[in-house]
Amino acid sequence: MTVPALKEWDTQSQLLTQGRLSLLIRKGGIMETHDGFEVEHRSFLLYPTFLHQNPDELQPQFRELLREDPDPGTIHFPALAEVVAVHKIESLEQALQLEPWQALTAGAIERRFHYRNRPWVHALLLRVRPLTTPLALPETPGMLGCVSWVPLGEVEVAPGDPAVGEAELAERRRDLAQLLTP
Repeated sequence: MTVPALKEWDTQSQLLTQGRLSLLIRKGGIMETHDGFEVEHRSFLLYPTFLHQNPDELQPQFRELLREDPDPGTIHFPALAEVVAVHKIESLEQALQLEPWQALTAGAIERRFHYRNRPWVHALLLRVRPLTTPLALPETPGMLGCVSWVPLGEVEVAPGDPAVGEAELAERRRDLAQLLTP
């Protein structure tokens, strides 16, 4: 299967894989289409990155998950994620209301909101399926740098059951849509 990977902080990848969270706030990796805003890939592997992971931008209850890279030079992909919903948020007030839904602090959300003087962020609601068979790949030069998406080519993935059950995920989707409806 050809599958891309989305780089995300290791701590957030852990929280998504554990089912503790289902939401990411992103600035990059989203494109505008005639139908609205879409993630470049609807299904992708989580690529835990330790680069730029900042304890001051994580809510205190999640800082215990911060760790050094346990295996430098090798990427351990924990889960396959599927996009359930994408919301473009152009109001800082609405963006800040997402703080309890994800791992970033209000200050980090605000910095991402204003990044590059473009006042908006995207909220991605994900169905995350932890892999039943570990997938580890050597980190190649093409994987390095500050990019959102990493093409992996043909890889074998064995996703298990979703970390969050369908009823709970549907409830999170409804609650998120209600929160973001003006």
